[in-house]
Amino acid sequence: MTRLAETLAAIDQLHGMDPKIVDGTPAELSYALQMTYWLQQLAPDASEELQIAVRSQHLCRWEISRSEYPEGRTGYLKWRTELGKLHARKACEIMARHGYSEESCAQASAIIRKQGIKRNADTQALEDCACLVFLTRDFSAFAEKHPRGKVISIVQKTWNKMSERAHQEALTLPFSEADRHLLEVALAKP
Repeated sequence: MTRLAETLAAIDQLHGMDPKIVDGTPAELSYALQMTYWLQQLAPDASEELQIAVRSQHLCRWEISRSEYPEGRTGYLKWRTELGKLHARKACEIMARHGYSEESCAQASAIIRKQGIKRNADTQALEDCACLVFLTRDFSAFAEKHPRGKVISIVQKTWNKMSERAHQEALTLPFSEADRHLLEVALAKP
């Protein structure tokens, strides 16, 4: 087994501890595998650091509950920042145990924490993967639970985070008729 494979297996072992089970699989393990799937579609020659960062995007997410932070956007952003630090720290601990350099760890950490989005191709690739996982895995359920205006706003914000390559992939996804209509409405609004 290669160093990368051993590192990803160790990451997946942590994902496997997620107490939330969906369809018989720990939720964050399923998420991580979907992230990796999209990375293989978008950047099949991705560096090891990017592969590790993408696989670690939600590493041990359940350890920091959203309820520990105030309601509203400020609380949400603080929670997301702390999660990014947690994910990066856990990933770097695993990387170090498998012989990755401090430089490699720092690179993966910056990607996980989404530093340099829209300026750093690796960080953008991670964001593209996260957006595509949202659209394929969570969008439909999200749209059912929230008011149409909020759904349209979230689609627009998600779309603005994505690269042109990710836009092309998203437009080929097999959305339901209702979800495709919402997507079209969101993308038609200025």
